[in-house]
Amino acid sequence: MLAIFGVIAVGSTGAQTAPTKPLTIEAIYQPGGLGGRGPETTEWSPDGTKLTFVQRDEKGENGELWYVDAATGEKKVLVSAAKLASLDPDVNKVKNEREKERRTRYHVAAYLWAPDSKHLIFDSQGQLWLYDLKTETAVQFTSAGDPSGDPKFSPDGGHVAYVRKHNLYVRPVSGKDEKALTKDTGENLFNGDIDWVYAEELGVRSNYFWSPESKEIVFLHMDETKVPIYPITDWMPTHPGVENEKYPKVGDPNPVVKLGVVDADRGKVRWISLGNDEESYVPRFGWVKEGVIWAEVLNRTEDKMDLYFVDAKSGKSRIVLTETTPGAWIDFEQVEVRFLKSAGQFLWPSWRDGNMHIYLYSFDKANPMGAEAKLERQLEKGDYEVLGIEGVDEAAGTVFFSANKDDPRQTHIFAVQLDGSGFKALTTDQGQHFGNFSDDGKHYTHMYLGPQKSPSISLCAVGGACNPVWAARNAIADYGLRAPKYLEFKADDGTVLYGRLLLPPDAPASGKIPLIVNIYGGPAAQMVRKSTPDPFDEILARKGFAIFAVDNRGTPGRDRKFQTAIRHEFGAVELKDQLTALDQLLAQYPQLDKDRIAIWGWSNGGSMTLYAMTHSDRFRAGVAVAPVTDQRNYDTIYTERYMGLLKDDKDGYAQSDVMTSAEKLHGALLLVHGTSDDNVHFQNSIQMIDALIKAGKQFRLMIYPNKTHSISGKDARVHLFSMIADHFERELK
Repeated sequence: MLAIFGVIAVGSTGAQTAPTKPLTIEAIYQPGGLGGRGPETTEWSPDGTKLTFVQRDEKGENGELWYVDAATGEKKVLVSAAKLASLDPDVNKVKNEREKERRTRYHVAAYLWAPDSKHLIFDSQGQLWLYDLKTETAVQFTSAGDPSGDPKFSPDGGHVAYVRKHNLYVRPVSGKDEKALTKDTGENLFNGDIDWVYAEELGVRSNYFWSPESKEIVFLHMDETKVPIYPITDWMPTHPGVENEKYPKVGDPNPVVKLGVVDADRGKVRWISLGNDEESYVPRFGWVKEGVIWAEVLNRTEDKMDLYFVDAKSGKSRIVLTETTPGAWIDFEQVEVRFLKSAGQFLWPSWRDGNMHIYLYSFDKANPMGAEAKLERQLEKGDYEVLGIEGVDEAAGTVFFSANKDDPRQTHIFAVQLDGSGFKALTTDQGQHFGNFSDDGKHYTHMYLGPQKSPSISLCAVGGACNPVWAARNAIADYGLRAPKYLEFKADDGTVLYGRLLLPPDAPASGKIPLIVNIYGGPAAQMVRKSTPDPFDEILARKGFAIFAVDNRGTPGRDRKFQTAIRHEFGAVELKDQLTALDQLLAQYPQLDKDRIAIWGWSNGGSMTLYAMTHSDRFRAGVAVAPVTDQRNYDTIYTERYMGLLKDDKDGYAQSDVMTSAEKLHGALLLVHGTSDDNVHFQNSIQMIDALIKAGKQFRLMIYPNKTHSISGKDARVHLFSMIADHFERELK
């Protein structure tokens, strides 16, 4: 599920200074935002010598592809604005809102490096162009009427594979003799392509991979024939149009998947069977070495995952590792299994000791299928969560990873040796640190967002110097943004809950301050992080409101016990923690008005807003944006991961249906949704509207035509956030 909280600020300093620019909602959503437009599509060249990124002007109309020399830090233009205009047009020029959101939400790369680090391939609105860096010329590589996407060079650089109309194609770099490797027809059969639910809920970004010696391609075949359709209507033309989205809701049939191996020359496909459970998912797969494939197979309840090794020629397979999480789920989206190239070893993330940590396994590289994988050691341990394996320097035996050690509200980059020694932090400043490592693990980009400093990106040598790449404008100096107070509370079982509070800059004449609770509350996102201040919170604070957020049990970033407290039950535990923290907040800050409290949230936060307003009388007003109103309306993979299967827990699903409590709505509700939301369907709000009407409850409604889950674009965002602010002004003052 997409986590949306509203807005992310850019820019902050320590000392407060008088703002030089007026902070308005229009300013937040101006092109480039408050801090300026940052680099896009940051990539490392395969040889590790160059970091490339697209830098556009504030309006996004003109952009250049730059590179930074990893050794010297020198910056130069690699592809000029004139050439890039046709090769990589601004995503905002994409008219279809769903396609625009797909490209931004799933970070669809506009260009790809060739293995020789001398060529690039661009995906320009569905046509591929091959760019020669030496001659600075681009040659159109595909010209079919249907778009081609997800291009990949073969490891030897001789061919490019890509997906078109759900089929795999390959073509020599010379551009001659395109070959279709699969030839399925119809919209229900995918070969190497990705459907909506795998992309959204399993984090899948590609479904095919070249073998190390460029001879074969392993790909995932998906059969969506039995997956139900959700219609998305475009109401704007005189005669409305409908896009049919394949979307499995709770209890529905999922895509049936299997692996195929195709010879890149002859196009002959061999199918691989991984067990006989059609309900299983295959979230990740790849090559152990030439001739041997690895694949993860996850059961539908998502509490058991098998790692298979497969002989690509015979199809013979064996399970070399099984991970089970009774009473929990397999959480692998952030932390990927990573095979080491130089040895028969792989890094395996696991929650097995109660926290997410990294384990090193070994196998016989000469005979991978000869035995099960062997656990060598746990690389690091402690009461914190590893959030991602970011890079490996195999020559030095170093693993780089992100984690929230010592403070779940922060993210730092760490290093540890493969033998378990040498644990150390690469970052120290308070805030959020993100690293993107080169293939050899010698250099990394360092993106930093902190409560006391403007966001910045640097290029760093591991153990060496960092060179600046980009820095945001200092928005706090310009607009007077303030960091919130960071607070701690106790849940009823003694668990520490982290919160934040932003008070108005000036005490109100009345002495009492109305309070707005901003909630997400679900397993996809934290609200309380030490990061750049939120400018919309500052706008509300200057209107005389206090803004509060707390991360209840069930939100990420904490141990397995904390995160799984909501298993099989959405709503009750979260609301209990929110109200418990709220009571403690009111006791600590008597200037807050307990009779003028509002709540608002987006996505799961919208769901929790509705749940709170129908299961509590504490809130005078609320805004629910794009809410799930009945968990049975949401997709299989996300919902069943946390709620279990519908047939096993009908009561749990029933209690999460806020529409059955519509008659208990307390407070002034503003309900908001986009009609083209392909994630949390508009159907959710339609059903809620019907329930509220039948219950005789008055409420306000705002619909955004053709807008998706993010309700993006300056016009829509300014309109929406102005409406939210107006709603609180009217109802709390």
